[in-house]
Amino acid sequence: MVNIAILGYGTVGSGVFDVLGQNSETVERQAGQPVKVKRVFVRRDYPSSEADPYMTRDIDDIMNDGDIRVIVEAMGGLESAYAYAKRGLSLRKHIVTSNKELVADYGAELLALARDNGVNFLFEASVGGGVPLIAPIVRNLLFDKILYIEGILNGTSNYILTEMSVGGKGFAEALREAQTSGYAESDPAADVEGLDACRKLSILLSLASGCRAVWTDIETQGIARLTEADFLCAKSLGYNIKLIAGARLSGSSAEAYVAPRLVPYGHPLYSADGVYNSVLLGAKAVGNVMFYGRGAGKYPTASAVVSDVIEAARKINENTGIYWSSETLDILPPTRAERRMIRAERGEEFEAVAARLWPGAPRVSIKHCQRETAWLTEAEDSSAVREKLAALEETSPGTRILSAISIIGT
Repeated sequence: MVNIAILGYGTVGSGVFDVLGQNSETVERQAGQPVKVKRVFVRRDYPSSEADPYMTRDIDDIMNDGDIRVIVEAMGGLESAYAYAKRGLSLRKHIVTSNKELVADYGAELLALARDNGVNFLFEASVGGGVPLIAPIVRNLLFDKILYIEGILNGTSNYILTEMSVGGKGFAEALREAQTSGYAESDPAADVEGLDACRKLSILLSLASGCRAVWTDIETQGIARLTEADFLCAKSLGYNIKLIAGARLSGSSAEAYVAPRLVPYGHPLYSADGVYNSVLLGAKAVGNVMFYGRGAGKYPTASAVVSDVIEAARKINENTGIYWSSETLDILPPTRAERRMIRAERGEEFEAVAARLWPGAPRVSIKHCQRETAWLTEAEDSSAVREKLAALEETSPGTRILSAISIIGT
């Protein structure tokens, strides 16, 4: 029998407790032995919960219990999660977490500590929620070389963008609806500013490269500045707008970004709506593979956590070899030439100046705002675009650039 402890009884912790209890026979069959919750660490009482008999407010009840072999960290946050994960691994207890902050900031250190102590630090649910993504990279693609990553890694922002695109809502209204529906926190900054997706991308890059990808090195732009007009123009030109996390790996470096991108109709990411995540991986031998599913939610996330619990129970006396070094991956902003949709408020001599800078570029007008227009550029690097936009505003008095959104894959 493998005894486990759960740290935290919020959305993820209670979900893990429920999934283990409701699927005990299946878990036992897959793990090769019974898996039982012995303790649940909490900071407040849950008197009506089925987990109440297992609850403790003393972390030492878990750390000093030699019968507890696996700890599920479901507290969130960083400081306490890091301290408890580090202590647990040092005591030769396996750690399972869905905490992307913990993995992104301390993954290299905790993986090394796990390896030194013959246990495991597992984090399938930290990227993609219930979408199996980490396991295929570290197992099925172990001997392949990942060349690029491109996908939707944040369900909250994708829900908001879907409401803006399909429902015609403004950003503020779509955000309020996401909060009411429980998809967005009261402080949604990590989601809407792209930080959550950035951390997840750094984890995937660390796994793919074998080096520590520092998430703060990734060029990141959120979705708060997008407007209804951006979506109207994108639709008129045959595109949707998604928050994309993308990276291309080459040797000891990677070009990486998180930013809104235009996605053309027919692209695999075009119709990934709501809280769903969708990720494309390109590898040297296998080619292109795609992962799709719910990126958030109590039970999808708990399912991924329990899969790691089963893995820990199977390898209870060994380390699985998941590892990346503390050496830092060199992360650069994208340098490839990209096509873009430019949206602007027209000023004096706009048509003549724009035609000279972008000859033949198709333009669309916005019905509710007669002075606004949008057009598609040919593939150009960022510096050339910045120079042209500056020239447009300088030589066409009254012209104001409202947005410039790149097209995915160009």
